[in-house]
Amino acid sequence: MQKRNIDDFNSGEWIQQFEYKSFSPEKICLQWIMTDAALQTLLSEADRQLGKLDAFSELVPNVDFFIKMHITKEATVSSKIEGTQTSFEEALIKAEDINPEKRDDWQEVHNYIDAVNQAITDMEKLPISNRLIKQTHKTLLAGARGKEKNPGEYRVSQNWIGSSLKNAIFVPPTHQEIPELMQDLEMFINAEVMDYGINVPHLIKIAIIHYQFETIHPFLDGNGRIGRLLITLYLIDKRLLKFPTLYLSDYFERNRRDYYDMLTAVRQKNKLKEWIIFVLNGVIETAQNSIKTFQNIIKLRDSIERNKLISLGRKQLVAQQLITELYKNPIMDGNQIANIMGVHSSTANRMIGDLQQLGILRELTGYKRNRIYIFDDYVNIFYDKDDL
Repeated sequence: MQKRNIDDFNSGEWIQQFEYKSFSPEKICLQWIMTDAALQTLLSEADRQLGKLDAFSELVPNVDFFIKMHITKEATVSSKIEGTQTSFEEALIKAEDINPEKRDDWQEVHNYIDAVNQAITDMEKLPISNRLIKQTHKTLLAGARGKEKNPGEYRVSQNWIGSSLKNAIFVPPTHQEIPELMQDLEMFINAEVMDYGINVPHLIKIAIIHYQFETIHPFLDGNGRIGRLLITLYLIDKRLLKFPTLYLSDYFERNRRDYYDMLTAVRQKNKLKEWIIFVLNGVIETAQNSIKTFQNIIKLRDSIERNKLISLGRKQLVAQQLITELYKNPIMDGNQIANIMGVHSSTANRMIGDLQQLGILRELTGYKRNRIYIFDDYVNIFYDKDDL
């Protein structure tokens, strides 16, 4: 297999079409090598932080409860990058409790959650492949505003980023190029399994894969969300993570200008190494933040059990069972809580009142009826109120 130094990366070429130029990227299924010592050091630190996160996630009891929150946050942030206006709190609320004007946005976020879960399930039988990518895209766009954009199918027309094709910021390759380019991408993703003589460090690969996917832009809609999701799927598929605990969307959103500028610099100036450095820094920062999130969850749980629930006396055990359910779904109405507890609504309301007095639950609506309650301290662990 051909070897190529990252410093010698050639992104591709601009091809004149009728009234615009499209970008035709070079294939990436090569043996990429690094000679930069600083990059090697950064890669080692990123690997170390990712390993710490993976180890820490195994120490957290009932980790699946908290993974659901991670996925919801990722869905909210990744959709926000594409212009969807659903807050983290809104994403946790039932559809019927969402303002009708916001339900399309809510649906897009929940489609993303379904796409993540479906892809992880599918990977038990399928490698990351064109088939898996298409299936995930179909779930992502099902019933949402993108349903007219050929869910689950690569485009058969030209797309672009910008106000119009003639004045586009970026025009991806023509649709005729997509099958070959996506086949090359699939080969690169699975190179070590297929024994192509390629052994590129995984975290270097995810940076190259994400760049290439975004450059190919194979779908009419949803490319950004699928491209970001591929990072997490790759980490799980290659067993670098046992659970989907690391998502770079939040990092990309907070550094949005750099994110787009870096992608552009790779295409226009071949600055692949700088892009890789940006991604590795994102892995380090995000892994550290995810570990802090798990640590804060453990602290909160210990504080509630040791300092608050103990004051409820005989009701402590029932309250603990409800709190466990609130870790799965931290925003509920009175009927949901009564059903979970298996009690009459009046009994549930007394327990809700107890948890409100202890500062565990807060009522969101201000209504006298159909009230909705939030497990505030827990939800706040996962997001910045400034992000709302």
